[in-house]
Amino acid sequence: MGNISKKLRALVARRALFCCEYCSSQEKYAPDYFSVEHIFPRAKGGDDDPENLAYACMACNIHKYTHTEALDPITGVFVPLYNPRKNTWPGHFQWSSDFSMMIGITPTGRASIEKLLLNRPSLINLRLVLAGVGKHPPQ
Repeated sequence: MGNISKKLRALVARRALFCCEYCSSQEKYAPDYFSVEHIFPRAKGGDDDPENLAYACMACNIHKYTHTEALDPITGVFVPLYNPRKNTWPGHFQWSSDFSMMIGITPTGRASIEKLLLNRPSLINLRLVLAGVGKHPPQ
């Protein structure tokens, strides 16, 4: 398994509509690079199949690292992290009334928010600014 090809990277980015598949940041407004992330990490036997790849901002990719599960802060049980190939966003998350914060509505949603820090202060600020000009949440 080598580096992700430009063609595969482009496919993953287009499929994600150029948004982080975890925090919903839009690449065109992000200060950092986006990368192709392995949902099930190479270190745990994951491969480069497109169904195992997600588009992620640098911070989400760093916080996820090789984790595939995390602790739900309400139940105290380890649960799988959000998988953008197998889960639907509205099945696990919703936006706060001002669209600044992601709210986990399932154990997986809550655990993913905590583990990946999906409500980082910089994200909240960016979401508020973009929502104020009608650019967030992304379509």
